[in-house]
Amino acid sequence: MFEKITIIGCGLIGSSILRIINNNKISNTVTVFDKSKDVVETIKKENLCSNLAKDIKSAVKDSDLVILSIPLSSYKEVLLSAKDSFKNGAIITDTGSVKKEVNKVFENFNFKNVFWIPSHPIAGTEESGPSAGFKDLFKNRWTIICEDKNPKKEKIEKLKKFWEFLGSKVKLMSVDEHDHILALTSHLPHAVAYNIVKTAINTDEKFKDEIIKYSAGGLRDFTRIASSDPLMWRDIFIDNSENIIKILDEFSKNIDDFKKAITEKNTDKLLKIFSSTKNVRKEIIKAGQDVKSPDFGRKKS
Repeated sequence: MFEKITIIGCGLIGSSILRIINNNKISNTVTVFDKSKDVVETIKKENLCSNLAKDIKSAVKDSDLVILSIPLSSYKEVLLSAKDSFKNGAIITDTGSVKKEVNKVFENFNFKNVFWIPSHPIAGTEESGPSAGFKDLFKNRWTIICEDKNPKKEKIEKLKKFWEFLGSKVKLMSVDEHDHILALTSHLPHAVAYNIVKTAINTDEKFKDEIIKYSAGGLRDFTRIASSDPLMWRDIFIDNSENIIKILDEFSKNIDDFKKAITEKNTDKLLKIFSSTKNVRKEIIKAGQDVKSPDFGRKKS
């Protein structure tokens, strides 16, 4: 499919891509670059890749597909290092959760004969690092590929086949659509989770042990979301701030309505609120995005 693939950043997502490529041999050569010494040592220890580049220039040289699996704030630094070393006709893609701002970064570089096509695999766990990766991470999960104003149909089709080979279902959409949808489906739940957990642990200290000990399914599951990579989520909330602020404003209005219904002991209003959301869970299961006994995307033993 590709003679050479380069993965820059080998955490959960990058290492999962690497494991699948190794398992299926869809490229003659795979090169990895990660600036973390700990990550590099883990890759060596687990025999995930023998071609470990010492710098970004050598990593991307002669590569047909370059995958950026790094924090959003690192894109510019990586592109500055690699800008004169990309192969003519190479596809550059990524795995980030926000697209509009990184698109601007690429447009400012004004690359010639290099094809930037943003990707976003909707898959992951609360864990991070190369040891957290596994070869079934993308199986039956959606990957979004963003088309720009000048679509390169041949290159997009090739990238689409790549993600499908990794096990993904692929959807094409615009950058604006992607950032709006992800703000609702991913970024809002994380914003809520962080604040729910923060509220719970900020209660009277004497109740802290009891809160942890008796955490029911609700708090337990929110702590899973709130334990995600802090650096990654800092970048997401900054880069998609416009969409997230609008959605948080709407969320705040709904919370105010909820508080009012409780204060007024308005049973009809509360019942209406609870009933209106009950079927969403069934629809998510029907859409194949979860199962009745959720496993939260955790690695299978």
